Amino acid sequence: MSRDREKPCSLCAKSAPVLYRIQYDESGEWIFVCRECWNRVSQDNPFYVYGGTWKAHKR
Repeated sequence: MSRDREKPCSLCAKSAPVLYRIQYDESGEWIFVCRECWNRVSQDNPFYVYGGTWKAHKR
């Protein structure tokens, strides 16, 4: 049984096998973002908090 799967990025909606759980604005809401969006919103952002990595392939 394969456990590979993908989820959409909360910002750009592209599906990805690895997403990053983050907070990036004053709302404090946790979202999952792809690497491209993560790079964009984490730079010089005082609201940025990393909360872990979601991976499609589970061990």
